[in-house]
Amino acid sequence: MGRFRAGPHVRAPIGRWAVVAHDLAAIVLAWFGAYWLRFNMGYVPRVFWHQSVDVLPAVLVVQGLVFWNMGLYRGIWRFASVPDLLRILKAIVVGTLASAFVLFLWVRLAEVPRSVFVLDGLLLTMALGGPRFLYRFFKDRGLYQASGKKALIVGAGRAGEMLVRDLLRGSDVGFRPVAFVDDNPRRIGQEIHGVPVIADCEQLPELVRRLEADIVFIAVTEAKGSRMRHLVDLCERSGRPFRILPGLQNLVDGQVNIQELREVRIEDLLGREPVDLRQDEIARGVGGKAVLVSGAGGSIGSELCRQIARLSPRTLVLFERSEFNLYSIEFELRRDYPGLAIVPVLGDVRDALLVDRVLARERPDIIFHAAAYKHVPMLEGQSRAAILNNVFGTEMLALAAERHGCGVFLLISTDKAVNPSNVMGATKRAAEILCQELNGRSRTRFVTVRFGNVLGSAGSVIPLFKAQIASGGPVTVTHRDITRYFMTIPEACGLILQSSVMGSGGEIFVLDMGEPVRIGYLAEQLILLSGKRPGQDIEIVYTGLRPGEKLYEELFYADEALVKTTHPKIHLTAGTCADSARFAQGLDRLRDLCAQDDDAALAAALKEMIGTDRMPSADPLRVGERP
Repeated sequence: MGRFRAGPHVRAPIGRWAVVAHDLAAIVLAWFGAYWLRFNMGYVPRVFWHQSVDVLPAVLVVQGLVFWNMGLYRGIWRFASVPDLLRILKAIVVGTLASAFVLFLWVRLAEVPRSVFVLDGLLLTMALGGPRFLYRFFKDRGLYQASGKKALIVGAGRAGEMLVRDLLRGSDVGFRPVAFVDDNPRRIGQEIHGVPVIADCEQLPELVRRLEADIVFIAVTEAKGSRMRHLVDLCERSGRPFRILPGLQNLVDGQVNIQELREVRIEDLLGREPVDLRQDEIARGVGGKAVLVSGAGGSIGSELCRQIARLSPRTLVLFERSEFNLYSIEFELRRDYPGLAIVPVLGDVRDALLVDRVLARERPDIIFHAAAYKHVPMLEGQSRAAILNNVFGTEMLALAAERHGCGVFLLISTDKAVNPSNVMGATKRAAEILCQELNGRSRTRFVTVRFGNVLGSAGSVIPLFKAQIASGGPVTVTHRDITRYFMTIPEACGLILQSSVMGSGGEIFVLDMGEPVRIGYLAEQLILLSGKRPGQDIEIVYTGLRPGEKLYEELFYADEALVKTTHPKIHLTAGTCADSARFAQGLDRLRDLCAQDDDAALAAALKEMIGTDRMPSADPLRVGERP
């Protein structure tokens, strides 16, 4: 529908009473016309003619009331459509039967031929429906364009129909729809607004060439990731540019507009379904509370702050070590939420004095701990930095939360904490165990949320690929078969907030990451989406697995009982049992080794503490050395 919409506030171009007058006149003409047709379009015998005139007021009143009560005057002629025609037909049937019934009671249908009612109904259908649709046709005639670039539409469903309607009405969009393709065999051979559905999607490349289409529009708004990837592959094989409509749920009013068409993004190919959050539960759990977010300027932390700000917390404490990141998120939140109480804190979670002072002053009800080092190859050679930040930083903040009566402490973990083969994953696993150990003795509810990679986060693979493509390549992928789970940052943060109000303490929530995606495929698609060809314009170079890197990631241990929760995107595990005494001794051992700065010994002690035998022996890299 796009730009041509009407709501309750829109006044019809033809006044309602003018339409009523038109329909009353149509009733009169149809009634007399029915008699004329009944007597072979010739002379109507006097007795029948006088009776038709005598009963006309009753017919006029009865049918007029029926038309009014059945909503014939709610629609606007300018937008007359099939539902309006159906409403007219129903009103005519009811009105004709009601007229016949009234005349039977009044005059016993004397000198009123029965066929008159059938003819009257047919004439009324033409008299009421015809002018409405002719009016719309003449109004739209100048808008339906006969020129412009030829567009082939993928998907003849609701979104495709609305897109074509907007294309046909738009005089300045420069596109002319020539055909649909759709995989529903029942739609093939049909027409939508005069545009034929001519084949299934598999024939798209051939049809583009045959029809000489200039562009392809994808209007399949609910396709899964694998299906969308196949459609994009077909579009790429056609050799023509293509655009996509976002899902209807992402549009403000659920209407399709040509302006909504955009280039395909990597998120479309992953096919993440929209997350249905229970906003009322989250609002009750977070709204009106004092909330602290550590790592508030990072990819996850900053999006958490945005979503929390919309819930109207009493106070939002931004704890961030990077001065620029802290400035950026504070500026954005103060601009977008001028009434929100924001407390920026520049500092490190390992600063015991600062952490204690902030928590004593702000008394947060909820802490979201997003601050962490996460770059796997870099941390392989810098175990001390990883342990100090990811383990002891978590311990410092968690103990302060317990000391100052925080209600919920939520640790943001990673799939790399499962059977960790690297230092980063091992430190996050240690942080998970630490929170579970603290939960057993504290009134603070310690909850962990574990998930995989997020699209576009700082240091993630997709920004790296985009930078490599922009510089002309090559794009570097570690292994042909390496796969990873992906989700969008807003989706992850929404589920984190949902988890914060679900946990009673001690749980590890595992987010539904969907299907893993091959990294090589992501590289190929990003090259194609940039308008270049993999292997020709941009090379893909496979460099081999980096230190600590696995071919695939896992979201839970084999001995973790993963169960469903009340939310379909969030699963729950109680976590594996840890040896509390060994873990406590391991923390003390790590503290001693951090004072000695022995990376190899630190990695070995970390491996022993968390009880994993998958971590390789440490082979530390020098700072700045590339793996």
